[in-house]
Amino acid sequence: MTLTYIMATTLFGGLASVLLAAGLSAPLLGLIVRHLVSLSTGVLLGTALLHVLPEAFESNVAPQALFLTLLGGLMFFFLLEKAELYRHGHHHEHDHHDHHHGFDAEQAGRGGWSVLVGDSIHNFCDGVLIAAAFLVDTQVGLITAMAIIAHEIPQEVGDYIVLINAGFSRARALVYNLISGLAAVVGGVLGYFLIEPWQHLLPYLMVIAASSFIYVAVADLIPQLQKRLHLRDTALQIVWLAVGLGFIALITGSLHGGHGHDHAHDHEHEHDGATESVETPVAESPSPSSDALTRGARE
Repeated sequence: MTLTYIMATTLFGGLASVLLAAGLSAPLLGLIVRHLVSLSTGVLLGTALLHVLPEAFESNVAPQALFLTLLGGLMFFFLLEKAELYRHGHHHEHDHHDHHHGFDAEQAGRGGWSVLVGDSIHNFCDGVLIAAAFLVDTQVGLITAMAIIAHEIPQEVGDYIVLINAGFSRARALVYNLISGLAAVVGGVLGYFLIEPWQHLLPYLMVIAASSFIYVAVADLIPQLQKRLHLRDTALQIVWLAVGLGFIALITGSLHGGHGHDHAHDHEHEHDGATESVETPVAESPSPSSDALTRGARE
């Protein structure tokens, strides 16, 4: 079932955003991207800081090691983006940013391959992170997948618009983005088979997933939100951010309540077992007072 969940969520995340982009007009897509960027910022930050990191820190791994992994993950994704292998652009010429004419053609590069290769590597990494989350716990996997999908939708929509504005036909842009989206499924399946024998590494992988969410939110999404400073736009950004954070906080609170009940139930069983194990040898061993009485009777 775990593998089925991984394949289903990665496939849905890879296809839903591309099909959404293909079915809507460019002006409407531009409007959707603006709001989804704010929403996905809240979802990514909420998932990383309210759910994934606390889940990782509940393990027996030393906090210093996990913080070092978090720092290393941030640096790793920074270097990947510098190498143009981990792009997550949501920009296009008609999204009210100050981009010059021909910006999308530059973003797409020759034949659009720079967009597609970078997007495929990004999707593959997301698939591996989803697999790691599901191997920790199904609920953790679902929330992690939800956060990734919330980010993938504006990313894929933005890439689709970039390719269209760079001269791709709608059909060609759709097919290429679908192929790129399937990289998440490949990453999820490979991650399942490669990570499962190394269960002790799962807390570290969860921290790496959180570092990915934090990096994308802080390095890419929040700077975009700062570019629109009109009062109405700012208010909408705050509303969508709050919706994303509140949604994750609500889910995390309910899940932690269930986990807390389970932990208490487990501790109760452990306490009962310890009591039984202590009482049993005491009941079987002879007491000092009984030995003294026996010796007195013999004398």
